[in-house]
Amino acid sequence: MTALEKATGDVVFKFEPFVLHVLCRELQDAQLLHSVAIDSGFKNSGITVGRGGKIMMAVRSTHCLEVPLSHMGKLMVSEEYIEFLIHVANRKMEENTKRIDRFYKCLQLALEADVSANNLHSEETEKYHSVYVHRRKRETIQEQDVHTSPKDHSEELEPEDDPESNLGIFAEIMI
Repeated sequence: MTALEKATGDVVFKFEPFVLHVLCRELQDAQLLHSVAIDSGFKNSGITVGRGGKIMMAVRSTHCLEVPLSHMGKLMVSEEYIEFLIHVANRKMEENTKRIDRFYKCLQLALEADVSANNLHSEETEKYHSVYVHRRKRETIQEQDVHTSPKDHSEELEPEDDPESNLGIFAEIMI
């Protein structure tokens, strides 16, 4: 209160909840993350696809708080009201922590379920990915040949090298 009384400008009491932006390789990765975020209480989350195809998933919530306390050095609220705001902000912080924990646990479960589902169909999907990767590699080589000088393109991508064939990108946010 002493610092607030000495303030000469505008003072605002502000609480902002957790925000996480994740650049996703595939739309299905962003969709998985979005459903986990919504289920965890981050109702203002969304997916944005940029012009270049960049897929960004934003995990956001709406339980923020921003209240002006003084204007041009003049205190506009009572000490009792400031204590009330602190109590409200602390409750919001507790809810924020619960949502983050819930998000983390739900994301772990979703990724484990996705890995289990992928393991059940690994033989079928490996054949598909193998054909897909080789076809994509040929198309990339053809595009490079059009735009660059001839090169040796004997190296083939293996299915496990395909960054789009797994959800390993989420492991980075867990660290």
